[in-house]
Amino acid sequence: MPTQDTLQFLKNLEENNSREWFQAHRKEYEIEKAEFEKFCQQILGGLAQIQEDLLNTKVKDCIFRINRDIRFSKDKSPYKKYFSAAFGPGGRSSGRIDFYLQIQPDNQSILGGGMWEPSPAQLATFRQEIDYNPEHLKSIIDDQKFRSYFDNISGEKVKNMPKGYSADHPNIELLKYKQLFFYHKYSDKDVIEKDFAFEVIKGCAILKPYLDYQNDLFYDNA
Repeated sequence: MPTQDTLQFLKNLEENNSREWFQAHRKEYEIEKAEFEKFCQQILGGLAQIQEDLLNTKVKDCIFRINRDIRFSKDKSPYKKYFSAAFGPGGRSSGRIDFYLQIQPDNQSILGGGMWEPSPAQLATFRQEIDYNPEHLKSIIDDQKFRSYFDNISGEKVKNMPKGYSADHPNIELLKYKQLFFYHKYSDKDVIEKDFAFEVIKGCAILKPYLDYQNDLFYDNA
């Protein structure tokens, strides 16, 4: 389970983000990584009760490596400053829209999910669905319980009108989204609570209808 030691290790890593420091503190990393894996196993077990296609998923396949891909980045820091995992059928590489969890110090831990970097075909499908049947999506994301928990939206919008849609379209603001990712932030105090795994599972249950909507739109009816 994440502890104050977990958060402190990640803070130290952010301040000393080098291979030399990491190798010198590898034992600490292995301890905190093992705690994160136990935590994710607890979450995965809870999620399998509400999503059957997670029953045979292994926790090791859900957890992302802490190494950063720096090939095309100006930031050459070799390590992420957080632990992260994605819970989908078969793990983080399910190819679907999954539950994403990130444990990061300074009150930056999040649970989220949604449309992120969709293909042009997926974006066109999303906009077509908004045009034809906006109430389905709106009934999910405007639900009071959903919006009170997932009160943060991340996603770029186009500056001009999407091609094929008029400026006076009743749902033009939804149509402008190129990404539509909802997330909930947790404080450091939340993260180290003994029942934090249950809180994350509760959040996933609230998020699930939105992920189901997206997966049905992009994959299940393809």
